[in-house]
Amino acid sequence: MDRERVEAFLDSLGPLSFAGFILLQVLQVVAAPVPGEATGFLGGFLYGTALGLVLSTIGLTIGSFINFYLAKTFGRPLIDRFISKETIDRYDYLLHHKGAFLVFLLFLIPGLPKDLLCYILGLGHLSVKEFLIISTVGRFFGTVLLTLGGSFIRHQQYYRFSMLLGAAIVIIFFAMAYKDKLERLFRKLHIGSRRKHSRKKSGGNK
Repeated sequence: MDRERVEAFLDSLGPLSFAGFILLQVLQVVAAPVPGEATGFLGGFLYGTALGLVLSTIGLTIGSFINFYLAKTFGRPLIDRFISKETIDRYDYLLHHKGAFLVFLLFLIPGLPKDLLCYILGLGHLSVKEFLIISTVGRFFGTVLLTLGGSFIRHQQYYRFSMLLGAAIVIIFFAMAYKDKLERLFRKLHIGSRRKHSRKKSGGNK
C-alpha cells in the first residue's frame, strides 16, 4: 500500500475525500472489488482511529443496507444469480424466523461471508431497523481492530501493531477452529426456539 499515492488521490477529490472513502467501503460490501479487511485498515491508515472508524462504519452500514434492500425488493431470483445454492442453503434456517440475537452472533464470527449474509437476510423476516442494528453493531468489533491496525502503522507504532496483530490472530484462529461448531449450535438453538414458538401458538389456538 502506497500511502502517499492513496492520500494524493483522496486529496484530489477535495471536499469529497471523505465521501470517496465511504463510497469505497460501500462498493466493497455490495460488489466486493477489494477485500473489506484492506479498506478497514486503509481507513485507520489515512484518517486515524476515530475518523477512520466513523467513515468505515458509515460505509459498511450503507453497503449492508443496500444488499439487504436489494434482496427485499427483488427477492430470490436476484440472489440466486450471484450467491451459490450451497451458501443459501447453509443459512436457510435464518429465513423462517427472526432470530435476531443469533444473527448478531453470526456477524461477530470472523471469516463468515457477512456481505453475502446481508443479501440472504433480506429474504427473511428481519425488519430494516433490526437488520441495521445487528449488522452495524456486529461488524463494529472487526472494524475497530482493522482501524486500529491502520492507525498504528500510520503513526509508526509498530510494537502496538504487533500486539494487536497477535491478539487478532489468536481470536481468528479460535473463531475459525470452532466456526462450524458454533454455526451448528446456533442452528439448533434457532430451530429449537422456532419449534417452541410453534407449540405455544398451537396451544393458544386450541
